[in-house]
Amino acid sequence: MATRDSVRDKAAEELLVLRCQLRDERAFAQLFTRYHDSLLYYLRRLTGEADASEDLLQNVWLQVYRKVSTLKNPGAFRTWLFRIAHNQAVQRFRKLAPEVLLEETGFDPGSQADPDEFGADDAARINSALARLSAPHREVLSLRFLEEMSYEEIATVTGCSLGTIRSRIHYAKRALKQALERLDHAIEERVRS
Repeated sequence: MATRDSVRDKAAEELLVLRCQLRDERAFAQLFTRYHDSLLYYLRRLTGEADASEDLLQNVWLQVYRKVSTLKNPGAFRTWLFRIAHNQAVQRFRKLAPEVLLEETGFDPGSQADPDEFGADDAARINSALARLSAPHREVLSLRFLEEMSYEEIATVTGCSLGTIRSRIHYAKRALKQALERLDHAIEERVRS
């Protein structure tokens, strides 16, 4: 259930988007401030490169500035914004390695329970493990758990089907758990040495 504050925040954001569509530069600056850090973090998780993320972020905001007037639903701004960021990253990947294809398996996400959840005190370990995952896995986990997007919103951002997103999140959680176990094992080995 949505809280009163979240409803107000959503309405305030929609108003900012409407003002931005009328070319109100202060509204654009407020949207920029609101999303800059989370968008940069998302792009860094996706690309694994700080410099490339900064360049992509500039391209994203330039495209937002140019095309915000075409956004039909101001309430969908956040999803639209992350979709633009996703597309910028995909274009970059295609230029660097056009032969790389993402493989998906036929997993039925409803058939198994989710792996254990992670607590806030594990943030450093999780960030380190996230860096070891593939870009598609980093992306869906970042969108789901850091941006708190629904599966439907993630499907919109990535351009994948809902089933693919469920599958990808399942496998990403599994890969993250394995990466964390490898990190823990490496730490134990160092302690013993």
